[in-house]
Amino acid sequence: MEIQDPNVNQITSSLPREKWCGHEFLYQYNGFWFTQTYFQSTQRVVENFKPLPTDVILASFPKTGTTWLKALLHSITNRSSKETTPSSLTFNHPQELIPSLETKLYVNEIQSNGTESGVIKDPKNTRVLGTHIPYQILVDILNSSDCKIVYVTRNPKDTLISLWHFVQKAKSVEQEPWELEIAVEQFCKGVLPFGPYYEHVLAYREQSMKRPEKVFFVSYEELKEDSKNCVKKIAEFLGCPFEGENEEEEEVEQIVKSCSFEILSEHEVNKSSDLPNGFPLPYSSFFRKGEVGDHLNYLDDEMIRKIDDITREKFHGSGFMYGI
Repeated sequence: MEIQDPNVNQITSSLPREKWCGHEFLYQYNGFWFTQTYFQSTQRVVENFKPLPTDVILASFPKTGTTWLKALLHSITNRSSKETTPSSLTFNHPQELIPSLETKLYVNEIQSNGTESGVIKDPKNTRVLGTHIPYQILVDILNSSDCKIVYVTRNPKDTLISLWHFVQKAKSVEQEPWELEIAVEQFCKGVLPFGPYYEHVLAYREQSMKRPEKVFFVSYEELKEDSKNCVKKIAEFLGCPFEGENEEEEEVEQIVKSCSFEILSEHEVNKSSDLPNGFPLPYSSFFRKGEVGDHLNYLDDEMIRKIDDITREKFHGSGFMYGI
């Protein structure tokens, strides 16, 4: 979905530009890469978004488990709602339940009353909003509020493969395929939407270490290995812990089950070919395998070596022993 703005071409023409895939170009802004559409919507977020102190921001690099965590966060924060969580997940795609700042909310013009489209500003209720925008760009906005941030990351090789499959579903890529060898090179260079991946992850991780009360950092692998414990920790972080031993275990187990890949991927809404508002790929494109280690089915030894070398330099060199 392209945004028509007479000024956007003039702005992006002055930015560093790299060919990405299909007919898409990426533009570098503040050290990160954006499609033209995401650059403009990110600008709108920076200019207009004012988080409430009760807000929860789900931040992530693309294809790191965002959809799954959206379902979990919705279930955790709405479990006392009159509308039961399993029911809302049955009939609503997680991308709709937790809207994204740079797609659903700001990809269209700000409404005449100055509020974000589709979002109720009620300081008494928790809003959960998603974003792929790097911390480095949102730093002033996020630090100006007592809002809380939940960040999810994923093994870089699995992230790349998930993104590679995701992008194949775009019509422009059908005409001009995004070859895996090129995708690996671009990933290592950081030339991907919202990339570089490593700088994106490290900034949010650093904040979680400096201010653990502000930023909760979790990996996709942790979520897969011990979903129940992660759900409990997230609920406690958000100030809505589970209470009562028997009720706690039963409630947590229900949330984990209703948000599992197996359950979510079978809902008709998540198998739909309809397009979300402000996004060019169908609802069904957000569900593929959800497996840990799937990159082994696609990357050869040389590709793995290239990515692991960058991971050692960026992550391990920063004291974050993750990704290999």
